Amino acid sequence: MNRPAIIKRISFTRFVSFILILCICSAAAGCQKTGDTDEPQSIEKIVEEMAVDYGTYGAEAEDRIDTLLKDISSVDETAGVRWKTIMDLWRSPQLGQPLNYDVLPDGLPDTDELCIVVLGFQLNPDGTMKDELIGRLNVALESLKKYPNAYVVCTGGGTAAENEAASEAGEMAEWLEEQGVEKDRIIIENNSITTAQNAIFTYDILTSLYPSVKKLAIVSSDYHIPTGELLFKSEAVLRANAPGNEKLEIVSNAALKAPSGSLSAMFQAGALIELFGDVETAFKIYYDNYDIHSLPPLH
Repeated sequence: MNRPAIIKRISFTRFVSFILILCICSAAAGCQKTGDTDEPQSIEKIVEEMAVDYGTYGAEAEDRIDTLLKDISSVDETAGVRWKTIMDLWRSPQLGQPLNYDVLPDGLPDTDELCIVVLGFQLNPDGTMKDELIGRLNVALESLKKYPNAYVVCTGGGTAAENEAASEAGEMAEWLEEQGVEKDRIIIENNSITTAQNAIFTYDILTSLYPSVKKLAIVSSDYHIPTGELLFKSEAVLRANAPGNEKLEIVSNAALKAPSGSLSAMFQAGALIELFGDVETAFKIYYDNYDIHSLPPLH
């Protein structure tokens, strides 16, 4: 699926859900003041400011983040708890640690409770996989040999400029099958083009079609592991019916030692904003078109 179609799909779906929620709340409230329906939008604006503040200023924004978390709680106490959980995770020096190079560590459940999530990487123009993606797959393969009862999710949509039929997940799944991984262990998520979408769509597939899966292990390049962990954990927090009742738990990782690469805190800010539903702002951040100069000064 091409990028505009995916963005339109996510934006429209979440927009419709948002409108339905507003209609239900309005009907239940009867003569409620019109201004009260602005609360969900207020939370979205606070979340955006909070993410961009931390993505821009890091630890210097701690006091400002705490103030914004209180602002969210004043609108919706449950949302406040969720976002405090997410921000505590993002601010933790333990995010993505320890990195387990080349294979998953010992001690994970060797049952279908475990699912290994392999994060994709942009394809070559002709649809073939780049070396870094093949490297991630080798890490996944060693982990699947170690945990032969685990599922594996291949993530990533169509990113080949000259081959619309190819998808990252499809190429990855085919490679794993060629290496002897049983087809019924392989799950394909081939609609995403961002790590945030990896988390959103993988969560949908696993919770609806694979109820045995409770624990996830992320496989990616070493520089990408913290972002993957942040987004998959955050998606579980946002989807839980109550804080602490997350359906999926991220328990470990296996990392490829990549020759280069990095992801900034500002990129992570954009990804969290995308998880919350503001795809337009997220993509402005990804492509460095977001104006941070309008941020309020830190106090």
